Amino acid sequence: MTETGTPFTHSTPELYDRYMGPLLFEPYAQVVAERAALLQPDRILETAAGTGIVTRALHKAAPQAQIVATDVSPAMLAVAAQKHRSDSVSFQPADAQNLPFDDESFDFVVCQFGAMFYPDKVRAHQEARRVLRTNGHYLLVSFDRLDRNPVPHAAGTAVAALFPDDPPAYMERGPFSYADPALIERDLLAAGFTRIQLETVGLTTRVSAPIAAKGLVLGSPFRAEIERRDSSAVDRALDAVTAALAPWDENDAPMSAHVVTATK
Repeated sequence: MTETGTPFTHSTPELYDRYMGPLLFEPYAQVVAERAALLQPDRILETAAGTGIVTRALHKAAPQAQIVATDVSPAMLAVAAQKHRSDSVSFQPADAQNLPFDDESFDFVVCQFGAMFYPDKVRAHQEARRVLRTNGHYLLVSFDRLDRNPVPHAAGTAVAALFPDDPPAYMERGPFSYADPALIERDLLAAGFTRIQLETVGLTTRVSAPIAAKGLVLGSPFRAEIERRDSSAVDRALDAVTAALAPWDENDAPMSAHVVTATK
């Protein structure tokens, strides 16, 4: 759930976990956990684990499994390790495009909201397939189009209005850049997978406008895009996003993502 090459600085990992987690990541973490519970894997690898939101859900759903949670950001993994201590869960810095694990060493590989940030997505999918045992499953979750996710869409629009001459394109270029089902399937085929099931899963998320705004503006690399344009604009962006999210305040908002299972 973190961007390759984008360090999380200051208190961003904690803000990410506290505010972004419940808003965007926990709902789909439950979907991942339910699928893990059905498959009952013995060894799970999670890539782009971030602060361990999916890791915690996986461990609860499949307590018998040994879980290795990886991410390129040691700062994010440090938060994950602080929040979840178990003899069956380990945290290890690793690049999903160059995994430091033996062939066929896991029977379940999970990547939730991370693949969109990989510079070489096919390579990352190839690595997932390499470390999978025969008949193992690669579960990939990627956001659907931005216009089908109205909360981040509204946040991006509100911030763009603050910089009409140079609007940030973080949402389109980052978390919502891997939304085309046909492209995802082509990449998985190129990585060697032939058994692929893709579902577009719509869920809802409960929104508190001020808290959601803190997550979206302060708890993600979006903040860096704002500060790069105007280092004093973070508070204005926070106010603008809070106002933009008012229609969903204390209500549920729709969200949409692709849940893909590729079997080796």
